[in-house]
Amino acid sequence: MLSSCEPATPVQDAPALGHEQPRATAPTVELDSLRLLQGQREVRIRHGNEWYRLRHTRNDKLILTK
Repeated sequence: MLSSCEPATPVQDAPALGHEQPRATAPTVELDSLRLLQGQREVRIRHGNEWYRLRHTRNDKLILTK
């Protein structure tokens, strides 16, 4: 199930000379690994022109490799 997260609050301190004020970050999307893997032990993920493997190990860990 997806859950929503509260966006981070921007820092209110005055910026130093020559530096931008930090921006608020967008909420982070959270996915359950069961939903992402859909019952499989491994999925391939394309990011741009590159492919990655996300594996669920026997020790219940997730490993992302290129």
